Amino acid sequence: MTATPDSDLAAVPWRSPTVRVVFAATALAPLGVPLVSPALPVVRDAFGLTDATASLLVSVYFLTGIVLSPFLGLLADRFGRKRVLVPSLAAFSVAGGAIAFAPGFRVVLAVRLVQGTAAAGIFVTTVTLIGDAFEGVRRNAVLGANTSVLAAGAAVYPLLGGYLATVSWNAPFLAYLLGLPVTAFAWLGLEETATERRAGGVGYLRRALESLARRAAVVPYATAFLTEVLLFGVVITAVPFLLDDFGFSPVLVGLVLTATEAVSAVVAAANGWLAGRLSDQRIIALGYACYAVGPSVVWADPSLAGVVAGAVVLGAGVGLTMPSVDALLSDLVTTEYRAGALSVRNSVTFLGRAVGPVSFAGIAARTGYRPLLLAAGLVGAAGVAATLALSR
Repeated sequence: MTATPDSDLAAVPWRSPTVRVVFAATALAPLGVPLVSPALPVVRDAFGLTDATASLLVSVYFLTGIVLSPFLGLLADRFGRKRVLVPSLAAFSVAGGAIAFAPGFRVVLAVRLVQGTAAAGIFVTTVTLIGDAFEGVRRNAVLGANTSVLAAGAAVYPLLGGYLATVSWNAPFLAYLLGLPVTAFAWLGLEETATERRAGGVGYLRRALESLARRAAVVPYATAFLTEVLLFGVVITAVPFLLDDFGFSPVLVGLVLTATEAVSAVVAAANGWLAGRLSDQRIIALGYACYAVGPSVVWADPSLAGVVAGAVVLGAGVGLTMPSVDALLSDLVTTEYRAGALSVRNSVTFLGRAVGPVSFAGIAARTGYRPLLLAAGLVGAAGVAATLALSR
């Protein structure tokens, strides 16, 4: 038998129906926050809110996902990935579009809770489908491309959101209706993954947790949490408000976020190539190095050039870490518990996304953003040391 060349293993099988459906769903997911992030100052002014209260538009979106992601993982392992993904796509789209007609900010937050639950179902099932279908370097390649698609969508949507925010505060939310054609595509194009229908409830959760009770799980779960705290605290929350203080428009804010996500997309796309040369733990350590440098640059030089440079470096770190985080977790568990393991990752991811904006905006109200940026850089440096120590 002829060995498959490493270059072939690192290639993405673009003709795979699973890959096409997963990437289409993943491309929709960035509508959740990057679309509305440039509009935060506009929403704040429209409803007469503080920065911290306006940031709830981001944080509330992730609250139910923190709690319900393991339940969604249980459903995906018990009944199948498709039966969770398709309803999640439909609910995500309809709830998002409904926000445009909300009469007040409390209603906006209530509907965002529903939409966030649906988003959790999308995140859990898409990554699990990749873990089911592929192994080794090929899995890293597809996970890297999936992160790249996510970042590419997140690069485009801030521009769209920034432009629509100049029309009205609620115009960006109409873009969520784009998810309805993706829902139909997933229903028609995705074949259900064969799963073993084991008992659910407490027994399932206990077995899933036992499969994760190992030292190797510390790095991916801690990294998933810290990545989102830094990304959503620094880039998604602090950067728009810093640029708004300089008098820049939502469109320019969108351009900065686009540059950050574009770099993340390019770096993530190379994960399969990197995985053929470095372990996932070392790739994650490189990502932490970017987390150390990026916020420190903004702290040292809070000008437009410094903000852009720091955000871009941090974006590169996200592109390095997240595909390797999911590859590590996929290797730790068998198929029947994979959605459960990745749903826990989704819970800590959503927790980081919820904590990041509120903590940064809330603390900055007393200290300003610069001390927080320095602290973020120190967390990144500590992450490099901890990752390398735990991987020995």
